Amino acid sequence: MLACLVGSTAWAQNPFITNQFTADPTARVFGDKVYVYPSHDIRARPGHGRAGWFVMEDYHVFSSANLTDWTDHGVIVTQNKVPWVKPDSYSMWAPDCIYRNGKYYFYFPTTPKDTTQVKGFTIGVAVSNSPTGPFVPQPLPIKGVQGIDPNVLIDKDGQAYLYWSEGHIYGAKLKENMLELASEPQVLGELPTQGLKEGPYVFERKGTYYLTYPHVANKTERLEYATSPTPLGPFKVQGVIMDESPTGCWTNHHSILPFKNQWYLFYHHNDLSPAFDKNRSVRLDSLFFEPDGSIRKVVPTLRGVGLTDARQKIQLDRYSQLSPGGASIAFLDTANKFQGWKTVFNGSQGWVRYNGVAFGTKPLRTVTMRVTAAAGATVQIRVDGASGPVLAQVAVPQGSRWQEVKAPLSAFKSGTHTLVVSAKTTMPVEIDWVKFD
Repeated sequence: MLACLVGSTAWAQNPFITNQFTADPTARVFGDKVYVYPSHDIRARPGHGRAGWFVMEDYHVFSSANLTDWTDHGVIVTQNKVPWVKPDSYSMWAPDCIYRNGKYYFYFPTTPKDTTQVKGFTIGVAVSNSPTGPFVPQPLPIKGVQGIDPNVLIDKDGQAYLYWSEGHIYGAKLKENMLELASEPQVLGELPTQGLKEGPYVFERKGTYYLTYPHVANKTERLEYATSPTPLGPFKVQGVIMDESPTGCWTNHHSILPFKNQWYLFYHHNDLSPAFDKNRSVRLDSLFFEPDGSIRKVVPTLRGVGLTDARQKIQLDRYSQLSPGGASIAFLDTANKFQGWKTVFNGSQGWVRYNGVAFGTKPLRTVTMRVTAAAGATVQIRVDGASGPVLAQVAVPQGSRWQEVKAPLSAFKSGTHTLVVSAKTTMPVEIDWVKFD
């Protein structure tokens, strides 16, 4: 997989950030772009964070105009440059960011220096003239708030609300300055009483307020939602947005927004750290509402959303569908999982389907794939299904190292198509990426 580099653009599917660990993604639309404000997991090391736990020292922001090409704008807030934060506490947990009156307000929870007023976490604000910073932290955290996972809603009447969690989920009005509470915190009732609830994210749609939150109903967190006719409830539990992780990632944390007439769910999983779920990676999938306003359950995918330009490196391992046998996914380098994955074919029945490849209108003439096959192999590329037109048949020379093999196209199809890649020989072959020119 390709990684997002600071100040530059890269292309990715799920997870869509692959050069660092990211979690708890709050996505916001500012102007014509989506900005994602995640927390930043790092590995603990001696003297830096608690081994075996969540370790976070700063925040980055990422942006995209099409949900496919993401730019990393670098660090916007770091723990030891916030006046009220306990130095080297490594507890910069799930944040949020909102725009009001020409300013961007970034809300973040962490451990304060002064524990005489607050035990545990509190929530502070950093302010900027731009969604990418620089953000200037306020000298003190928000008075009267104790907890984590800040979320802000600005209602249609202009009233702003702050939500957070600490055992329960809380809500309160914010003053016009966005820096102080305008009402006493209240517990948002009618939610499940058993199992951890955290990570509130509230939005309004067609007069209904949706309170969405992770909840441990069984063993790990699943995403649920409740609705109300008012921003502070009472809320009525409605259902599940996303089931528990089938691979056991203990946490999930999310945000939901519309962009260009489609709703999306941003969430996280431990794709790049399957053996340690305190190092997460952010994902993105489409979300749909039923006619009655209920949320259709989201099934997580590797393909994610957006179109992939045929001229870019197409990461087949972020597939839309994989054959039940003969094909699998593996890390390129188990010692450096940030390098991403490869598709492994070990039989002639193996295939992988990748949806949403944009070929454009100008004819393309060749295909290049980064591939390795110790005994040599033949790979076939089709569009629009397993029986669709053959674009190319690529003969892979034998060799134990990765090589870029180019072959002519036997046909060209303009527009957007599904790509189907299959092995036509029984000898093992591994593919990193495919692209067309």
